Amino acid sequence: MTHAALLAGGLSTCALFASALTAAAQPAPQGPVVSAAPATSAATLDGSIAALMSQADVPGLAIAVIDGKDITYVKAFGYRNVAKRQPLETDSIMYGASLTKAAFAYTVLQLADEGRIDLDRSIATYLPKPLPDYDEGDRNWGTLKGQEEWRRLTPRILLTHASGLANLRYLEPDEKLRFHFPPGERYAYSGEGFYLLQFVLEKGLGLNVKTEMQRRVFDRFGMTNTDMQWRADFADHLADGYAMDGSFEPHDERSTVSASGSMDTTIADQARMWRGMLAGEGLSAAMRAEWIRPQLPIRTAYEFPTIEASRTHDPRPATIDLQGALGVTVWRGPHGPVFYKGGHNDWTGNIAICQQTEQRCVVMLSNSTRAEIIYPQIVKLVLGETNFPWWWVYPQLHGDGAG
Repeated sequence: MTHAALLAGGLSTCALFASALTAAAQPAPQGPVVSAAPATSAATLDGSIAALMSQADVPGLAIAVIDGKDITYVKAFGYRNVAKRQPLETDSIMYGASLTKAAFAYTVLQLADEGRIDLDRSIATYLPKPLPDYDEGDRNWGTLKGQEEWRRLTPRILLTHASGLANLRYLEPDEKLRFHFPPGERYAYSGEGFYLLQFVLEKGLGLNVKTEMQRRVFDRFGMTNTDMQWRADFADHLADGYAMDGSFEPHDERSTVSASGSMDTTIADQARMWRGMLAGEGLSAAMRAEWIRPQLPIRTAYEFPTIEASRTHDPRPATIDLQGALGVTVWRGPHGPVFYKGGHNDWTGNIAICQQTEQRCVVMLSNSTRAEIIYPQIVKLVLGETNFPWWWVYPQLHGDGAG
């Protein structure tokens, strides 16, 4: 789905922005402070989120705030199922979508720290046979036969979205993978790149990615309600999804482990994960720094659709030094580096933004893409100005640079 499709149904974003900004500007009442700068109380944040959700008709939204080593705010608003009037709660199971990529990248960096994989070594050196010879099963690479560019791929290239492959193979006109530019040349978001690195870990290193992520991320950070596959105990507290037009999509039971996006999780668990990753737990200091080091300049006009975006050019990314890092995107904020990861499909809108110098993050999960309309106002309430490139991530919703 393209972001242009998000505006289906006649949504007037200009009017919505105006009313949302008014709600977000309410005077702060007394109460516990969620974050020291800007000084936003929990009561202010509660009221502002509720008002913004009402104005944008967002069915459910969960949010966590991390300040250094502390999780200062975790709350859920709205419904996990509107028709049944089931409230969304902090332990409701929500689709992690591409936030999975951040957890997977963090797993790979631990393996690199241990010397089990080299970020700059060709994947050809890990695989028992040439990649295109794996041409059977759900994740086959046979369509790359005759395209020797695959030998130039490294874990770093795959984690920085510079593979040259489409985001997803089914988006190709013939559903066959091909290289659209030489690996490492430029940025073009690719879920297929993450599938491929998962494949390398499994076939080349003999690892079980589900087990590695469970041990290295989920167990490490105490994420008891997060898994890369469906669990029967999730069934009673699922959050169902809602598209931009309000249409219903039941939470599915994901049976296949996907480094690109199969994680089921909760906002409470995501708070623990981003707090732990922000602190660099499980990584050496050098690898923690490498994780968010700017590595690949981004100069495209927007993020999606992948290949079309890679052929555009816009001066705005350069003004904030927007770059790809290892599983996240980074840029220069008013007070230092900021990094982010999003997660999106037709009925999911997730985002995690962290200020490196201030050691502060806000994480939001929603069972509706409509939440992406109000994220700029919420982020500004919690983190202040971040220079977040809303116009790049959500061009059809925030092309005016709001927030």
